[in-house]
Amino acid sequence: MPKWEYYTLFLKADARREEELLQSIASWKDGIPLYTPESLIPGLNTLGAEGWELVHMEPVVVGNKGDVLVQDSGSGGRSWASQYFCVFKRPVADA
Repeated sequence: MPKWEYYTLFLKADARREEELLQSIASWKDGIPLYTPESLIPGLNTLGAEGWELVHMEPVVVGNKGDVLVQDSGSGGRSWASQYFCVFKRPVADA
């Protein structure tokens, strides 16, 4: 049976950080949305090259203490988020 190790990470979407991405999507007619999820692709590709597989990704609002804002389903409130909680896994090498 395979054994796994896991890695969790908050990733922030910000197109200004990814110059190569800005050049590759420069054809967007209305300009590049600042917090487009596509800006996460270079970082995700780097983790994939290290053997990490993305198994879960969810937009979240992260507090100053690293905590996550959870919306009360009964309140109907909404908020915008540019950060994503990501869970990765990769097989553990046999020792």
